[in-house]
Amino acid sequence: MKITSTSCICPVLVCLCFVQRCYGTAHHSSIKVTRNQTKHIEGETEVHHRPKRGWVWNQFFVLEEHMGPDPQYVGKLHSNSDKGDGSVKYILTGEGAGTIFIIDDTTGDIHSTKSLDREQKTHYVLHAQAIDRRTNKPLEPESEFIIKVQDINDNAPKFTDGPYIVTVPEMSDMGTSVLQVTATDADDPTYGNSARVVYSILQGQPYFSVDPKTGVIRTALHNMDREAREHYSVVIQAKDMAGQVGGLSGSTTVNITLTDVNDNPPRFPQKHYQLYVPESAQVGSAVGKIKANDADTGSNADMTYSIINGDGIGIFSISTDKETREGILSLKKPLNYEKKKSYTLTIEGANTHLDFRFSHLGPFKDATMLKIIVGDVDEPPLFSMPSYVMEVYENAKIGTVVGTVLAQDPDSANSLVRYFIDHSGEDDRVFNIDANSGTIRTTKVLDREETPWYNITVAASENDNPGLLSHVTVGIRVLDVNDNPPELAREYDIVVCENSKPGQVIHTISATDKDDFANGPRFNFFLDERLSINPNFTLKDNEDNTASILTRRRRFSRTIQDVYYLPIMISDGGIPSLSSSSTLTVRVCACERDGRVRTCHAEAFLSSAGLSTGALIAILLCVVILLAIVVLFITLRRSKKEPLIISEEDVRENVVTYDDEGGGEEDTEAFDITALRNPSAAEELKYRRDIRPEVKLTPRHQTLSTLESIDVQEFIKQKLAEADLDPSVPPYDSLQTYAYEGQRSEAGSISSLDSATTQSDQDYHYLGDWGPEFKKLAELYGEIESERTT
Repeated sequence: MKITSTSCICPVLVCLCFVQRCYGTAHHSSIKVTRNQTKHIEGETEVHHRPKRGWVWNQFFVLEEHMGPDPQYVGKLHSNSDKGDGSVKYILTGEGAGTIFIIDDTTGDIHSTKSLDREQKTHYVLHAQAIDRRTNKPLEPESEFIIKVQDINDNAPKFTDGPYIVTVPEMSDMGTSVLQVTATDADDPTYGNSARVVYSILQGQPYFSVDPKTGVIRTALHNMDREAREHYSVVIQAKDMAGQVGGLSGSTTVNITLTDVNDNPPRFPQKHYQLYVPESAQVGSAVGKIKANDADTGSNADMTYSIINGDGIGIFSISTDKETREGILSLKKPLNYEKKKSYTLTIEGANTHLDFRFSHLGPFKDATMLKIIVGDVDEPPLFSMPSYVMEVYENAKIGTVVGTVLAQDPDSANSLVRYFIDHSGEDDRVFNIDANSGTIRTTKVLDREETPWYNITVAASENDNPGLLSHVTVGIRVLDVNDNPPELAREYDIVVCENSKPGQVIHTISATDKDDFANGPRFNFFLDERLSINPNFTLKDNEDNTASILTRRRRFSRTIQDVYYLPIMISDGGIPSLSSSSTLTVRVCACERDGRVRTCHAEAFLSSAGLSTGALIAILLCVVILLAIVVLFITLRRSKKEPLIISEEDVRENVVTYDDEGGGEEDTEAFDITALRNPSAAEELKYRRDIRPEVKLTPRHQTLSTLESIDVQEFIKQKLAEADLDPSVPPYDSLQTYAYEGQRSEAGSISSLDSATTQSDQDYHYLGDWGPEFKKLAELYGEIESERTT
């Protein structure tokens, strides 16, 4: 069934009863609604063309916060089908049906069983239906209606954000807005004045006011001074019912703090100050403090101090301590009581952050006068200079005067001063000082080359007060005299090539001198004139503190002389000049064509100590060939081969060298070389002669057939194994060398048998292209050819 909001004429007659309480009234009234058309019920036909609802009702109202003993009557439901005989049954469903709202199913009366709160729920939606009690069939379609909870003034206004903390600048204009407060009322704002709130101030007058409607708090006085009063507590009240009698109210507290502005200038408590400073105060140290007061706070009280006048502007300075806002007076120059006993300063303190709105309250600065009294202090002696530099020549006699220091008593008493050297940390005392005059003298002979500079500390004290000391640094420079002759800069390794030419530079030498630059590096190099002219080498002074060694003749030979000695003289540029003699060692070396040194040792023919690599290889090759020939000869002889017969036509050169001390003949025959060269050539198996064989000899043909089938490598392994396992073999050592000579040499035979009879027309320079083995041979033939030409 659909609900209609308002309808006074319905097709079916219906009775609508409701109770409404308005503006505090509590009587009930019932409204009967009729309609001019009946509904088709149990086969009856409709009179009009369209059907209408049998019953319609609007909203019901129930008063909130009902506290009576009986259930509160809400309204009555009635259908035109109800004849009063109890045949109609009314049913109520929806929000709160059966718990909050109950209905009399016979009469249709609705009651509220609980006290309702509109602030929790404003209305309830329910459904009503009329059915036949006997058949349980609906007599009318189901209809929806609303029960609204009628408001009463049961909620006081509340400040949800209170208490409040707020600030406002001091000296603000009257009416300056401070804060807007808002109170809320839970009652229905659309019904009566229950939620209409007005504001008033209970505490805080006459300094502040509040707007009754908006709740805006404003200042109520001109020029409220923070320095007079800083904190205020204001109580604001909110009352509903438009402030009428009987309305409910609530209040809150607003804590208002006046913030500072720069409306107070700084002020010195006194116009004259006096300060005592001893003359012994250190430069840069703080000697006093001064402060100006400012009633403001924070940055509005910040200030800077300055010296604007006085005779001590150059002696003193002032700075500002930002934490304490004090002026710190410091000393810029040392004080001297004997020269000036007092100073006067004018000091000013001024605010750094100005507010021009309050410039009429200024000026925002203040000045005071400070008199500084200088105190007399017994001071230590004062040296005439902050440091001294003195000079003395080396090798000076003991007791030579180096210099004099001077100190005086700065006080008016002008006491006598005594001097002494502070020897702390100085083990070797080189100087002393006259206690009365301050004259410094040497106690040892000085050597500039050992120590060129000395630093000593001289102390001075008064006779009347020895505890007061003053110190000064004295630097003593040792001056140079020419007492060291020049010498070679280092040990030189000078080499001359055998194939050098006359006038060739073979080395460059230099010299050093321990003396200072004025007595040292202007060296002259020359040969000793007392000696005869050197035929091999000469010396050239390059006039740049170096000299060159040159050759005088062509070619040198290591075989003739491999080392030469060249005496030289070196003089320095000092006054008087000093000189020294040295001897240079020149070695003769073999060099390549490009001048690189190959070897510097003297070589003798067939001497292993001086042979080149190529010569050694050739000699070893010849020895191996000769050993092979000897072994072959002995083997063939023992195997009874055809004797080695050299015919008269066979011309050959044989060189046999016997230098093996081995184990003797028995050791030589211990191993048959024939079997190694060709197993098939061995006639019979050989046995050691130093022991008796324990096996029987095999026939010759059996041995030959066995040897023919044995591989050489396997044969050698077998023999080695037998030798290793034989416990009766003496510890003989036998060395057998086998070398392969190769096919042929590219250079051909070097035998003298096939060489030409004349040697004068031969050019031996091609030997140098055969390799390093033939370089020595080329040089030898080259020297012979050169000597013949010469």
